[in-house]
Amino acid sequence: MNTHSAPFQPVSAQDLAWLGTDPIPAKPYYDPAYFELERQAIFMRTWLNVGHVCEIPDSGSFIRREIEFANASVLIVRGKDDDIRAFHNVCTHRGTQLVQAQAGRQSTFSCPYHMWTFSTDGALLSAPDFDQFHVGKKECALPRIAVDVCAGMIFISFAAAPEPLRDWLGDLADRLEALPVARATTFHEYVYEIDANWKLTYDNFQENYHLRFIHPRSAGAGTGAENPFGYPVRYGFHGQHRAQTIWANHNAPPPSAPAMIAYGKAAEAAGANGVLVSQDAKDYFALFPNFFLLGSPLQHFSHVVMPISATRSRGVIRLYWIGEDQSASERFAREYLMATARDIHAEDRGVIEAGQKGLSSGALKHIHFQTQEALCRHLFLSVDAVVAAYKAETALVTEVAA
Repeated sequence: MNTHSAPFQPVSAQDLAWLGTDPIPAKPYYDPAYFELERQAIFMRTWLNVGHVCEIPDSGSFIRREIEFANASVLIVRGKDDDIRAFHNVCTHRGTQLVQAQAGRQSTFSCPYHMWTFSTDGALLSAPDFDQFHVGKKECALPRIAVDVCAGMIFISFAAAPEPLRDWLGDLADRLEALPVARATTFHEYVYEIDANWKLTYDNFQENYHLRFIHPRSAGAGTGAENPFGYPVRYGFHGQHRAQTIWANHNAPPPSAPAMIAYGKAAEAAGANGVLVSQDAKDYFALFPNFFLLGSPLQHFSHVVMPISATRSRGVIRLYWIGEDQSASERFAREYLMATARDIHAEDRGVIEAGQKGLSSGALKHIHFQTQEALCRHLFLSVDAVVAAYKAETALVTEVAA
């Protein structure tokens, strides 16, 4: 029996009228010049999720991230004082990268070229024959990158003085802190590269209009006779950020036997960790520009879409867990849910790349978002507003300089 108190009604066009209904220009989804504006105006200035504190649990623990759009290698380290810091992975002598490993634990970081050695707080500790140089050690510390943490998630910004992270997150900060991710101790990860613009890729995961066509096998719990397209129950807009509450089909047929076991064990583990019931369990949080997180403790996943070029992106999908596997069946449940996420994503990939090919041809001048693709429209409008402000800012600087 359906437990909804009233028949499902999609969010009305009237409620979303403030977003507008005009067609969206297609060129920003493939144009290198527009991508360069995005890179400078957004990605080089905003906060970006690059990891989780569970990856660097101890003093000297580090992770390395390669950020192509910034031409940067980033070293994120937990220091002896337990503070987390981020540095450019570059020796201040002649630029050689200090670390090649993806992750590890070290008390110091030494350049393989001339053995300049740095502490976990970035200070230069020693350098052979340093008295032959004409500079002090303080001037040779590793270049810092802004870093902060919310809900256990590590964010960096390449801006010289970014807005405080919690101010940037606004009212979503406390809601994120209440989610299981804030207490996660481990995760499964799936990394993919795709021949598609970052916005086009990200948009696929912001709308459910495609579910019944691309995911007929896997969308049973998210679509049904009452809501055949699986439209969300509600949307939320928080400045540049967005949220939606996922609808559940309570009349869906039961899942397969392996899925029943997996979901049962996942629910059991979540309950044991005190996170089974959450007011945001069905909520999807989309942080500007390229990150989203689903609040469900059973499939508590995040997805980051990092731009590489105007028509190529890298995605990182993670399922977060609290506690290590306590049994073979719990291990099976977690592996099964990760495999399910990969299978569903595999159904999306081809159509995203096909869409990019069509847009890159230049055949379309505009694309059209319907009412229930409100999050896609909101992302583009947010991006375009920042790009327009950046263009005005740089034009003013040029005018003043002239």
